[in-house]
Amino acid sequence: MGSPIAHYGRWRIRWTDENGARHSEVLTHKRDAEFKLRQHELEVEERRRGLRPPAMERKTFADAADYWERERSPGKRSFKDDVSMLKQLRLHFGNLQLNDGEAWVVAVDRYKASKASLSPKTVANHLTLLGSILRVAEEMRWLERLPKIRKPRIKAAGTDFSYLRTEDEIRRFLQAARHEGEQAFVLFAAAIFTGMRAGELAGLQWVDVDLEQRLIIVQRSFGGPTKSDEPRPVPIVDALLPTLRSWRLQHPGKLVFTNRDGRMLQPSSRLFQEVLHRVLDRAGFPRVERGGKARRYVHFHSLRHTFASHWAMRGGDLFKLQKVLGHANITMTNRYAHLQPAAFAEDYGRFGTGALGRDVAADGSAAQVRSISR
Repeated sequence: MGSPIAHYGRWRIRWTDENGARHSEVLTHKRDAEFKLRQHELEVEERRRGLRPPAMERKTFADAADYWERERSPGKRSFKDDVSMLKQLRLHFGNLQLNDGEAWVVAVDRYKASKASLSPKTVANHLTLLGSILRVAEEMRWLERLPKIRKPRIKAAGTDFSYLRTEDEIRRFLQAARHEGEQAFVLFAAAIFTGMRAGELAGLQWVDVDLEQRLIIVQRSFGGPTKSDEPRPVPIVDALLPTLRSWRLQHPGKLVFTNRDGRMLQPSSRLFQEVLHRVLDRAGFPRVERGGKARRYVHFHSLRHTFASHWAMRGGDLFKLQKVLGHANITMTNRYAHLQPAAFAEDYGRFGTGALGRDVAADGSAAQVRSISR
């Protein structure tokens, strides 16, 4: 049996596996190095005798990333975003051995520190992709055990989103939209009264719209699957039904909404930006300050927030809203809960009226409160 060799204040061990390949490892303490060396040599002998399965292939993260990019990612809706993140992951983890567990803990911490200028959500997205690739490596038996990857803490979805706040604002907005043509009016009305995303409206086909059953099946977005990658039903509410019926007669064909050439709308289409801005100006919506900058009163995605907010304000069920919006969990939907009119109705009498309610005068003076507390 070999022995550990001193190596710059640490201890290096070397051993040869059952296939004749040489390996080495460096540890901090000599007693750990001796134990680890005996362990490796025993494992080699067990494999030679057929008492242990063959050792896993020694692969790096770069190997796993190559396989994932070639075999797993092309069909994903977020493929372009994933490839962009993957470039950064390769630079940092590329040469790291998949089964070097201790090194992964340090490498992940250093990666998070190097991305301090990015938002926690962005860093979490990077590490989510990293975890996905490592799970594939585990499936391929290149990785014995998944390393623990701690993602940054992300704040819950806030309630500071923009939306058209009243029926009057919705009416003003849609009246102004009519001046931009019938398609603009119908598109914006559909966004407000269905909560569908821009891509989902762009990919919507008449075959997905059942005017008799008053149901839309959302299953496409900008030429690909939806964000959740699953079809979902959206009801056609009273406010939208006659508009869609009329538009169906005016605009037959495959797609519900198209550009001037009859093709699918794209993320950069004028309807989602320039036309929307003109509608806001015509309707008299002022710019508002957000993040220290003067911004438009709403943007296109705000029409989705408008649908959800008014659903909640009119007492709509939040679990139904979750399904209609296509949220993976109720956390995102709960950002609208505070808008429900009866959100605290059952709590107003939770403490009763009590002495404070009966006896304290309207001015609520401190002397009166003290006299009651005695």
